[in-house]
Formats: sequence, structure tokens, C-alpha cells
Amino acid sequence: MSHEELETCIRENGKAVYSFCCQLTRSRQEADDLYQDTFLKMVELSERLDIKRNLKSYLLSVAVNLWRNRKRKYAVRQKITGPMQSMEEMELELPTGEELPEEQIISEEERRMIRRAVSRLPEKYRLPVLLFYMEELKLSEISGVLRLPEGTVKSRLFKAKKLLKKELEVVLNEKRI
Repeated sequence: MSHEELETCIRENGKAVYSFCCQLTRSRQEADDLYQDTFLKMVELSERLDIKRNLKSYLLSVAVNLWRNRKRKYAVRQKITGPMQSMEEMELELPTGEELPEEQIISEEERRMIRRAVSRLPEKYRLPVLLFYMEELKLSEISGVLRLPEGTVKSRLFKAKKLLKKELEVVLNEKRI
């Protein structure tokens, strides 16, 4: 992969990949590392990569796999060293725009509540939600990224929506009033 191709890839997909890494890890430091490792892995495997295919799905798939590997290693280390702060407990405060009147503050609080609710979902439900709603991938693309049948992705999205609806029912009812 040439330097120009890498720059183009980062320019076109970098923001989406970084945003996904932030949502996945819920830690800016972890997201930075995962983001860099994702592009390093892409460069490492560039000879096998067909750039004309959906590169964004490929990059998100690499990020998910790297993250799962890290979590597995972390779990093994935690068994050896004992409990420390878990990766799941590190919450991310995403940058916000200017603090404006109360409507923006309220909508920011709603977004924060939704992010928090999504982050509490079990990973098998959280990943499809992030890929579908945040990254706007099609079900077939999510199926490829997570290496799951499309029906499984659909059922996990359905279950995740039910869990989120139950948790966010208060917010939704207040919005209707």
C-alpha cells in the first residue's frame, strides 16, 4: 500500500473508525491505541486487501477483532494479578460543542443517557447497535464484520432495542409530554 493510498484511506474512513473505537472502548486512551493498531494492521495486511471493496467495513472488523483480543488478554491478566479497574468501567466523555441554552443542554443530557444505556448493553448487543446506528452499516455488512449470520444480527438488534426501550422508557415518556 502506497503512502498516498494510506492517506486517502485515513482521510475517508479515519473519523468513522476513530468514533467507533471511542464508542467501543469508552476510553480515549484505549480508543487512540485501537485506532492506531487498526490502521497498522491494515498496512500489515495490505497485500491481501482489495481496496475497491468496502474498506470501512473491513476497518471496523479489524477494530472489533483487535478489541476482542485485548479484552481476552486483559481477562487473563486480571486472573493472574487480581482485580483492577476494568476496561468496561472506564467511561468516555465525548467532546461536545459549545454549551448553549437549555434546549441544547437537555438534548446533550439525553444523548449522554442514551450513550450510557448503550454502553451498559452486553457486548453481543452493543456491537450491532453501534455498527447499525452509529456507523450506518447494512445488516449484511454487520454480518461480515462480526462474522455472524444476518439473522443473528437482526435478532440481536431487536433484543438490544427492547433492552434500550425498557431502560430509556422514562426519557421517551418525558419527551412525548
